[in-house]
Amino acid sequence: MEITKIIIAVLLFMSCLSVQANAYYYRQCSTKGTRCYGKYIRCPNECPSSESTDPKAKVCHIDCDKPICRAVCRSRKPNCNAPGSGCYDPRFIGGDGRVFYFHGKSNEHFSLVSDSSLQINARFIGHRPAGRARDYTWIQALGILFNSKSLSLEAPKKSQWNEDVDHLKFTYNGDHLVLPEGPLSSWHSPEKDVKVERVAARNSVIVTLEDVAEILVNVVPVTKEDDAVHNYQVPEDDCFAHLEIQFRFFGLSPKVDGVLGRTYREDFENPAKVGVAMPVVGGEDKYRTTSLLSPNCASCVFSPFTSHHTEPTQVAPEFMATLDCSKFSYGLGIVCKK
Repeated sequence: MEITKIIIAVLLFMSCLSVQANAYYYRQCSTKGTRCYGKYIRCPNECPSSESTDPKAKVCHIDCDKPICRAVCRSRKPNCNAPGSGCYDPRFIGGDGRVFYFHGKSNEHFSLVSDSSLQINARFIGHRPAGRARDYTWIQALGILFNSKSLSLEAPKKSQWNEDVDHLKFTYNGDHLVLPEGPLSSWHSPEKDVKVERVAARNSVIVTLEDVAEILVNVVPVTKEDDAVHNYQVPEDDCFAHLEIQFRFFGLSPKVDGVLGRTYREDFENPAKVGVAMPVVGGEDKYRTTSLLSPNCASCVFSPFTSHHTEPTQVAPEFMATLDCSKFSYGLGIVCKK
């Protein structure tokens, strides 16, 4: 009799563990207006959690706007070879999957994304060695405007790179933002619609704008190896600490503009030449802004009085059956369009 009671108790205990384990493997799509909104989706066994103190570990990720509602394992640092990225000097991959370079100009600001309720500007740094026709440039800072709020993050100038030092500075609505060092350290805005979270102890963060965008950011220097390969001729007093970035957007409007934003329009025709080693696009005069947090440029459409709000949309089965996921891939990522 006692043995039977013990067996029953053990079975009940194991059942509870199983329920807890199953709950641990599921996440809910909470992004309003997306195809999978409200659904609970099981995470892969290889990455059951959406958080990790290991910056190299992959975590459970759900793209709630994908045609198929499923989770995948994803790195929490920018993927410089995927759509929505901007890395190196600067090389972008647009929403259409196409690679292009936009050089801008050193110590000037340009709008990467300009929509009615979201603007993301970038400050470019760099230098021009003797005999060069243009500046070598990198993205040093981001300025974000949305819902009448502002957020900035930057990598201040340093003569020497030290990986044991944090090279990121933040402001929110003009005030200095303190983000303690350490993996999973995070900060939330008073309204809880902005989150800044460290992926590693220092120099890597994820910025989340609720129902608007997710921005993966990593700070890196121009290394001696980079300098040797590209002949940047980097001076001794500046390691050109800069940002590697990758964006995910939710609910961009059909009128979105900006160096990167325009590549998400359904009617966009990419001027970057296919098959060349460095397809450079222009537009400096169209996208130049007066400061990091300025909403004004020749092609900017941002309105500071417009709030971001999306309604859940129903996707008809016949639409899902006519998605073209090959036309815009070019082997660099899949983007599905009608």
